[in-house]
Amino acid sequence: MVQGAFILGCEGLALTSSEVEFFRSSNPWGFILFARNISDPVQLRALTGALREAVGRDAPILIDQEGGRVQRMRAPHWREFLPPMDQVEQAVLKEGAPERALWLRGRLLAEDLHSVGLDVNCVPGLDVARPDTHPFLRNRCFSEDPDTVARMGRALVDGMAAGGVAPVMKHLPGHGRGTVDSHKGLPRVTATRAELQTDFAPFKALNDLSMGMSAHIILDAVDPERPATQSPDAIRVIREEIGFQGLLMTDDISMGALEGTVRDRGEVALKAGCDLVLHCNGNLAEMEQIAALGTMSAQAQARADRAADTRPAHVPIDTDALADEFLAS
Repeated sequence: MVQGAFILGCEGLALTSSEVEFFRSSNPWGFILFARNISDPVQLRALTGALREAVGRDAPILIDQEGGRVQRMRAPHWREFLPPMDQVEQAVLKEGAPERALWLRGRLLAEDLHSVGLDVNCVPGLDVARPDTHPFLRNRCFSEDPDTVARMGRALVDGMAAGGVAPVMKHLPGHGRGTVDSHKGLPRVTATRAELQTDFAPFKALNDLSMGMSAHIILDAVDPERPATQSPDAIRVIREEIGFQGLLMTDDISMGALEGTVRDRGEVALKAGCDLVLHCNGNLAEMEQIAALGTMSAQAQARADRAADTRPAHVPIDTDALADEFLAS
């Protein structure tokens, strides 16, 4: 069945009758949850079940469970994690193996998510940090070194896969040079095309992943007029130069970096080459605008089907032993 060219949120801890009716008729490809939707494990399992029941299928359900500031599920019910950069630096200081620490982190993250019906995590962040990266993003990156970013990203992805959770790499084709918070404004990067190869490198290294998220950022050397989310030239870089052939979703289409109504923003992004529009705030009136975008193209639907069909299976493991090892790493 062809699905809507969008991923949607919901307003609260349980679906309203209006949301159930809307989701049933609009048939989004998947859903995304935030802290406003989360109270405790019993409630969250009920919500993920209700979302899938509304569309009548095993729809992907996403979350941003990065660790640090961007962590929607928190103590006391779930594990707390350091920001990604702090995690890598801690492992290095302990003279441990950062790749193993990130694998363990991914496996434990996945255990928390899988247990409540979440099967897609919007990580790894493969943006390469710089000294002037905006604080909203900097410690969400793994490192200032692109090779380290790629290795840590791969380890995290492999750990999550063992726990039954699929990744979404972000923010394509690279957000690390941004010095403006794209939740509030539009970053512009003046680096040359040659300099941008550093930013592209981790995404090239993980271009086999099934899902990716675009960046709301202008790269002058690629397209000086349009943010990457809405730029055919930037998406050509993602597809051809970086080599990513998976499902490409926008970053949250309601962020302050973009202009126009959410429907206008989404239309431009889809025409530019994004497969799906991500809308996160759960506002029903805005979601109705997004639903007017209609269904995915045949090519986008094929990518979406492949991403859904290749979600990894959960492999049981002694998580207490892994948690002890992780604390020591």
